[in-house]
Amino acid sequence: MKRHLVSVLVQDHPRVLTRITSMFARRGFNIDSLAVGRTHLPGVSRISFVVYGDDRTIEQVEKQLNRLIEVLKVVDHDGPRLERELALVKVRVDGIEERLELKEIAEAFRARIVDVARTALTFEVSGHPAKIDRFIEELAHYGVLETMRTGALGMDRGERVLRLKARKEAV
Repeated sequence: MKRHLVSVLVQDHPRVLTRITSMFARRGFNIDSLAVGRTHLPGVSRISFVVYGDDRTIEQVEKQLNRLIEVLKVVDHDGPRLERELALVKVRVDGIEERLELKEIAEAFRARIVDVARTALTFEVSGHPAKIDRFIEELAHYGVLETMRTGALGMDRGERVLRLKARKEAV
């Protein structure tokens, strides 16, 4: 089972996300990560999701997605790509010494402290999902109280661009 980051350009209409996630559910695919946002194109949103499967399974996912009317473009980012995620991590803290240790760990991971309470610190960290996993592991023995992660975002490296075909651009 291989990890796939898939981007889907869709018409920005109500229920599009529901239709896509329902398609996954009906076929027994689990979405590991999901992120949705507007693009620079009016009326077009981009959905990024991470799924695990072999190449044949992902090919089937792409075919099923392309059958949906609102789907404009589907890309499996299988080559060199940029991939980022954002996380908020709240950690228990007891005393000034622990605060200093946590601050050093945060600096090593380029994380920022975004909230300070008497017995807790909340960090914001972004980067590759594996980096965020390692950051949370480093904080685990202090007592992670809560985490919240966005889904993975990704795009191909270099000049390769996710473009719409002319026939589907009229949204």
